[in-house]
Parts: sequence; C-alpha cells; structure tokens
Amino acid sequence: MSEGGNKRSNMPKGFKFNLYWVYGIIALFLIGLSFMGESPRGKEISYNEIGDLVKSKAIQKINVITNKNEAEITILPEKIAEVYGKDSASMVRNPVLMLQIPSADQFTEDLKEWKKEYGNDDIKITYESESDYIGNFLWGVGPIILLIFFWVFMMRRMSGTGGAGGVFSVGQSKAKLFDKGSAENKVTFKDVAGLSEAKEEVQEIVHFLKNPKKYTELGGKIPKGALLVGPPGTGKTLLAKAVAGEAEVPFFSMSGSDFVEMFVGVGASRVRDLFRQAKEKSPCIVFIDEIDAVGRARGRNLNTGSNDERENTLNQLLTEMDGFGSNSGVIILAATNRADVLDKALLRPGRFDRQIMVDLPDVHDRQAIFNVHLRSVKIDESVNVEFLARQTPGFSGADIANVCNEAALIAARKNKMFVQKQDFLDAVDRIIGGLEKKNTILTRAEKESTAYHEAGHATVSWMLRYANPLIKVTIVPRGRALGAAWYLPEERQHVTSSHLLDDICATLGGRAAEELIYGEVSTGALNDLENTTKKAYAMIVYYGFSDKLKNLSYYDSSGRSDYAFSKPYSEETSKLIDEEVKVLINEQYERAKSILSENMDGLRQLASILIEKEVIFAEDVERIFGKRPWISRAEELNAESEQVKENSESSVSSENQENKANDETKDESVVEAENVKIEEKDHENGSI
Repeated sequence: MSEGGNKRSNMPKGFKFNLYWVYGIIALFLIGLSFMGESPRGKEISYNEIGDLVKSKAIQKINVITNKNEAEITILPEKIAEVYGKDSASMVRNPVLMLQIPSADQFTEDLKEWKKEYGNDDIKITYESESDYIGNFLWGVGPIILLIFFWVFMMRRMSGTGGAGGVFSVGQSKAKLFDKGSAENKVTFKDVAGLSEAKEEVQEIVHFLKNPKKYTELGGKIPKGALLVGPPGTGKTLLAKAVAGEAEVPFFSMSGSDFVEMFVGVGASRVRDLFRQAKEKSPCIVFIDEIDAVGRARGRNLNTGSNDERENTLNQLLTEMDGFGSNSGVIILAATNRADVLDKALLRPGRFDRQIMVDLPDVHDRQAIFNVHLRSVKIDESVNVEFLARQTPGFSGADIANVCNEAALIAARKNKMFVQKQDFLDAVDRIIGGLEKKNTILTRAEKESTAYHEAGHATVSWMLRYANPLIKVTIVPRGRALGAAWYLPEERQHVTSSHLLDDICATLGGRAAEELIYGEVSTGALNDLENTTKKAYAMIVYYGFSDKLKNLSYYDSSGRSDYAFSKPYSEETSKLIDEEVKVLINEQYERAKSILSENMDGLRQLASILIEKEVIFAEDVERIFGKRPWISRAEELNAESEQVKENSESSVSSENQENKANDETKDESVVEAENVKIEEKDHENGSI
C-alpha cells in the first residue's frame, strides 16, 4: 500500500487524462494518412507542349488516368537536361510531367497524329483509373463517426459528469469528498467566531465520532442527523467546513440542487450512490447544503397529475436516512434558511434529531467576528473593535466580512498606509445606503426639501422615548435615496407596542415636516410609507395590538398557506383591519406634526445646518435640542462598560497599593529579624 501511495505521489500533480486527447490523436492520424497516400506530382505542362516532346523523342511512356483526365508523361533519362533545363538536377529521381487532357479518347487521337507526323512510334501508352480509398472512407464513414462523437459529447454535457464514465455516469453522486488529512479544507473551529451554542452542538458530534465509547457505554446513541437553520450569511456553511476540518473522518459535501436533473430517476439514483459511498467510508459525515432545494414538503405541487422528480428524490432520501437498510456510522449534516418549507417527515427524530439554530450574532459575537476578519487587515490605533460591533446591529457574519473588505478598499483608494476608523464607518454607510452619488445634480428647492425631510426624522426621533438613537443625518444622495438618517437600533428580544408606535411616528416625521413647511408633500416619502404600512398591518394582524381585534393573530408560522385561496378571516374583519391601520397611521402622523410644531425653531436650525454641511451628527442635534431625557440601551451599555473599566482600574490600583504595603511591611519585618539576629550574636560574644 505504501509503495502504491509513493507512486501516486511521484506522479506530476498537473497531469490529468482527458478523453478528448484520443479524439485529437485520431484526427491527426487520419490527416497524416491522407497526405501519405498522395503520389508526388511532377512539373505541369500545357497541352500545346506535348507535340514538341513527341518531336524531340523525349517521351519514354505515358500513363493516362481516365477518371481524372490527367496524363503522367515519363521523360527518358538522357533527355532530362534538355526538357527541364536548370531544374534537371532536382527532377532526376522523378522525371515526370503532368498534363491535363480534355478526355482520354481525344488525347489518344491527338497522340496518334503527333506520332505519325513526327515518326515516333517508341512511346508506350497505358490507361488506368485511380481510387482514393482514404477519401472514400472519410466521405462514407466520416459523417457517422462525427455524429457518434457529437452524441457522446452532448450526453456528457447533459449529464454534467466528466471522466470515462460518459452517459453511464448520469446517476452517480456529485458529492465532493474530503478525506482524512485533506489539505483542501483548512477551516477549523478557531476560524468560526461567535456561534458558541451552535459550535457546542456540532462539536459534540465530532467528539462522538472520535470517541464513541464514551457515549455508548451509558446507552446513548449517535444522532443520525443535524439541521443547521438560520438567516443567510450567519455561518452555516462555514460551520460545516469547520466540521470537515476538525473531524478525522471522511466528509462528503454537496448541494441540494445537485440531486435534481432533467432525467427522470436521476435524483433518486444519486441519493442511493451517495449513501453507498458513505457506507463504504463509514464512519463519515455527509453535508447537504441548501437542502430545501430537494426537501420541500410533498403535495405542494399544483400539477398533481404529473410525476414530480423532486418528490421521488425526497422519498429516496427519507428511505436512506431511516429505512430498513443499515445506516450506522453515517451522520447527515444539512443547512437551510427555509426550514418552514421542509417536509415534516424529514424533520422528525430519527432523521434529523437536532435542529441547530444559527441566528444573527449579538454585539459580543460581532466583536469576535470582527477580530477574525481583521487579522489580515492593517489597522491603526483609531479602530476600536468594540465600537465597530456596536455600530453594526443586525449584521451577519458575511456582512461583517464585507465591511472589513470594503474598508480596506476605501483606504487603498485614498492611498492610506493603514485602515482607519472613518474607513469602516464609510464602509458601513456604503453597504447600508449604497454608493455615494457625487455627480447627482439637485436644485436648490430639492436640496431644501430633502434637508427638511431628514431634519423632521431627526427631530421627531430625538423627542420620542422609544425611538432608535440617532447617529447622523445626511442629504448626500446614496443609491436611490436623496438623503438618509442613520440610527443605532437597540437589540431587543421583545418589542412592545410603545416601541413600534414611536418607530412609526419617527418614520412619518419627514413627510410631516414637508407638509408643515411647504403646505404640500412630495414623493420622497415612498419608502417611509411602505415601512409604516407594513408595520401597522403587522401590529393589527399578527401581534394583536388593536383594541377592536385584541389578542387575535392571523400569522401562519407553519408555512402551510402557500396555496391558500382565501384569507383566514371574513370580509367584515378585513374591513375592520383596514380601518384600524388607517386610524393607527393617522394618529402617529398627527403626533409627528404636533412634535414638529412645538419644536419648529429647532427644526429650521437643523435644516439650515444640514443644507450648509450636508452631514450632521448626534452632537449637532444635542446642541440644538439639548440632551435626551431618556437613556437608551446603547448608552447604558457604554456606561456599564466604562463602569467595569473604572472598577477594573480601581481594583488594579488597590491591588498595587496592597502589594506595595505588603512589600514595605515585609521589608520592615526582615530588618527587625536581622536586628534580632545581630543582638543575639552580640550577646553570645559578650557572654563568651
């Protein structure tokens, strides 16, 4: 085994056999045969010159090729110099002249007349018909061979498989195998920041594969499958890569869409082949990414009369995961962000015993993720990772990676040696709001209207207790927006009706400011109206925040209403919902107008500063309206962190003082002990 492994390792890594090489060699061989089969041609002469050759008696023999209307004239050796002249030296080996004739009969009659006229009867004449065997073969069999090659090529492309399998490898699994010690995957659990609970769940599976006796001795059984569920970009696939890097067992990886094919029965065949390979490599792990592509609930297809290839694939997957066949030693890992559409039979214990939630990271997890992605980024002292984590609420791990990359690109665009804090803030603005449009031309009226609109948002949110804390306001166009107000939303697990109402009121503050200042409104509040309408309907229909529809929710968490043709409530209830939404939005709109009317001077000052500077921060708003009387959660966290920092510094200083005092007392005790020893020694000397 070791010798074979050494032979494989000595082979050049870049060498890979390809069947198309054989096709090329065959084509070159046939082309070579076609050139080799042709006889060398001599010098060509005109039909009028043949009489002179008969007169000079230079012709030895003539070979007439009847099917080509050609004649090969062989010259006598002693007449070569006379006929060829300067080219006689090169024509000694093949003293042949080529002549195009009208026809064999006409040439024979003319030759008889020339022989009779010049008295030359020594010329021998022969007649033959040449056959091009290679040409006939290529024209007869070549099209058939080309059709066969084209058919094989198309079937290989349709099957999506390479190698020598051809059309017979359509039903084989496309899973990529990461074997023990594979250098292709170097991701470990150290590279996965945050996700502490999810990592514990997955690490337990890895530990079970490494040390199964620890669990089986107590009667435990290995979980057959684990499903990673969470929003996009939270690290589900990265967690699976870490499992492949940590587990010392074979790891099969493939996507759910790899099972689906245009041929009937291919998906089920690939499932069988995948589990056959997995059982041969047992114990091992099989990872199926985006399993919702093949694991959707059955019976959802409206074409009930047709055969559904996806359902056949799902049935085979259900059978392989927990059927009569033995499946010991094979653990299934799967990832999806659409767990609500998966079939219930796939989610039951015995197939996927565990559902591991991979949620969006909180502030501590975001700080850990930033530390991972900042390893390769050159940053200076102005970058505070804790500050960046607080400035990116709701960001996933993929979003944070994008922030770090965008910040590095922005710093490089500005020819900086290091990535600074402002570069990260610009990157966050770039991701949330879009690219800054510096060439967008705005009229004076449009700029003022945008400034009052954004100042209205800032003013109302500053005066509301449960509105999100303001970071900055800008009227620089980004994406499709002419201006924007940036907030730092608090990370809450539960949201009360007061929070939602204040949020709706702050969102409507821009439109209310336009109406108060100009007496009319513009189309700039389209996005605001869309958001408030959705939130208002969610409060009435889902959360039961209405007095007339109290404690009622029409939300369907099971996801079974994909093809529902009727609402879960009557027409009267639908009218009532519409009325409640209108009342709720109108109340908050009037509330926003009332707040702005009471703070009209501050609104105008804020808008004028915004027109002048184009960007204002929370400090500017605080300078106009004063400090907010309510402490936000973010401010509480800042205060707590500062308090912890002060406590730690004070504890360190107190410890240093105690250590210093201990050292002083220790020094005094040492001096006293030495003095006692000296007195005892003097006493002994005196007694002696």
